[in-house]
Amino acid sequence: MKVLIADDSSMSRKMVLRALPESLTEDVRQACNGSEVMEAYHAGLVDLLFLDLTMPVMDGFQTLEALKREDANVVIVVISADIQPLARQRVVDLGAAAFVAKPVTAEALLNALHFIGVL
Repeated sequence: MKVLIADDSSMSRKMVLRALPESLTEDVRQACNGSEVMEAYHAGLVDLLFLDLTMPVMDGFQTLEALKREDANVVIVVISADIQPLARQRVVDLGAAAFVAKPVTAEALLNALHFIGVL
């Protein structure tokens, strides 16, 4: 499975990478914003996307909207500190399969991946 971790914080990307189950660490790429996510998607480099909402250039909401417009075949897990119910509902409406609060833990990530059937 091709995994992409999108967050403008390199520390946050590293935390997600460390929290990933070993079975998902073979093919992992990283992006700093939604524009880079879309480039990777168009290049066929994304099956599973871990997406932050607050990023420069193109934020997570804009990225979700773009992927939804393209009817993208990508499993999306949003990882964000914005845990407001309206934000959660919006990401689900835009096609996210799961929402994990920051700071991400291996347990929370594993639970989300099991819940959506990736593992």
